[in-house]
Amino acid sequence: MTQYLAEPGTRTRPSGPGECPGWWREAVIYQVYPRSFADSDGDGVGDLQGIRSRLPYLRDLGVDAVWLSPFYVSPQADGGYDVADYRAVDPVFGTLLDADELIRDAHALGLRVIVDVVPNHCSDQHDWFQRALREGPGSPLRERFHFRPGRGTAGEAPPNDWESIFGGPAWTRTKNPDGTPGEWYLHLFAPEQPDFNWDNPAVRDEFRSVLRYWLDMGVDGFRVDVAHGLVKAAGLPDMGRTGQLQLLGTQSLPFFDQDGVHEIYRSWRRILDEYPGERIGVAEAWTPSAERTANYLRADELHQAFNFHYLGAGWDAGALRRAIDDCLDAMRPVGAPSTWVLSNHDVVRHTTRLAVDGPEQGARRARAATLLMLALPGSAYLYQGEELGLPEVTDLPDEVRQDPSFFRDNGQDGLRDGCRVPIPWSGTEAPYGFGPVAGGPSWLPQPESWRHLSVEAQSGDPGSTLELYRSALALRREHPALGAGDGVEWLEAPEGVLAFRRTARGPGDQARDGDLVCTVNLTGAPVRWTPQGRPLLSSCEPVTEGDAAGLPADSTVWWAV
Repeated sequence: MTQYLAEPGTRTRPSGPGECPGWWREAVIYQVYPRSFADSDGDGVGDLQGIRSRLPYLRDLGVDAVWLSPFYVSPQADGGYDVADYRAVDPVFGTLLDADELIRDAHALGLRVIVDVVPNHCSDQHDWFQRALREGPGSPLRERFHFRPGRGTAGEAPPNDWESIFGGPAWTRTKNPDGTPGEWYLHLFAPEQPDFNWDNPAVRDEFRSVLRYWLDMGVDGFRVDVAHGLVKAAGLPDMGRTGQLQLLGTQSLPFFDQDGVHEIYRSWRRILDEYPGERIGVAEAWTPSAERTANYLRADELHQAFNFHYLGAGWDAGALRRAIDDCLDAMRPVGAPSTWVLSNHDVVRHTTRLAVDGPEQGARRARAATLLMLALPGSAYLYQGEELGLPEVTDLPDEVRQDPSFFRDNGQDGLRDGCRVPIPWSGTEAPYGFGPVAGGPSWLPQPESWRHLSVEAQSGDPGSTLELYRSALALRREHPALGAGDGVEWLEAPEGVLAFRRTARGPGDQARDGDLVCTVNLTGAPVRWTPQGRPLLSSCEPVTEGDAAGLPADSTVWWAV
């Protein structure tokens, strides 16, 4: 396959953090899942020193920032999203000194660092929760969580009918200090993850302190886990139905997207604005509409929110156009950039998700989807390994799985381990450079076929997915029509094809030479297209015949006009 790359444009971004006003508006941010990125000590688990050693790779890939999933002290009941100490690094990942060195090295390379903050819940091993259990009913520490007496004659039934996102009831009963059955506590996720009560001032004070702790260390922002879940409806009312997980992101729920969360984020924004260098907050907010998502991004709240409506649009021209328009239209009134994402640590990798008729189709569509995403205005998020075209690992043995929802009934599919398999770097033998020794351990097994998808195997191959990403990210940095702005100009196109123009903007938002047209053929067959310029970059080779070009099935082409 050939990727066409014209001469670079004239726009380049500043090389260091703090030099680019509004850097986050068009940034490409790369998610690192620490357990699975790079293992420096050979124990089979990725760590901070491993990430630190691979920062030059991320700089050369062309991303602007690195987002780190949790590396805090945790029993790892949910991959680190059960935090026992928000101010300490889990020994499996390293030390606070390692975190400090990683941040410093990233900044020296021109990369910003965003870390996860997990404010909806903590670990059941957190000191507050353990003390609340020991002290029993009436303890002031229980007011920092949602402890409630049960229903029924002996309190044997949960306090309400809420269901856990991981399946089963969202309540677990405790034992009193004397061993008798006690109160219940709320956990919207695993039982090992008790929800905080954000009506309690101590909780709010604690997290403001946690933010300052990491900002003082130099992080450039926070990805806010379950940003929509902090505030619950007064009185914790019943839902009155089962299958509540299926309603997530489709309608208002008493435990998600309550209006009270916005007061919290206004207080956080004041803290972020105190620090130099444009520190940001990014919401993981599942909401019923793009308009509800935009509420998190008003001028005095957070800076970005993940665009899950786009991620869920599928490979359909009409659905994608609606998702793009809805997001751009919703973000414009609040002055926030749209974000675009195709994969993360919680969903099936898009190479597999888009593969209806086999892996070759999935790989082809994934490349095309990436070029579409990177041509849109706003900020893009990449998930580690997608630049290698990694597929989902769907055949992991049950005995190696660690996703907590895999072990519970009626919740998520429990297969999130498949997108968290450690990525391959080099060599022909597992763990393919993930660890320092060939044949060494890996916390999840890697498929043998991944030796052909490693960074080493793909580097320098002009037809590889890795080189496509490198070319696309380099063009996105240089071309004045990519990244910035808040809209697209849709062009007439055949059925099943999306075509839009991006207009280059200069200082003062003035139009300038150097527009770009993006065409996406979402059909299963080639489509004839009259080119409006010369091809800059293609997810696969377009066929040109005289003044017409054939757009291959499931392909995206960027045209310079």
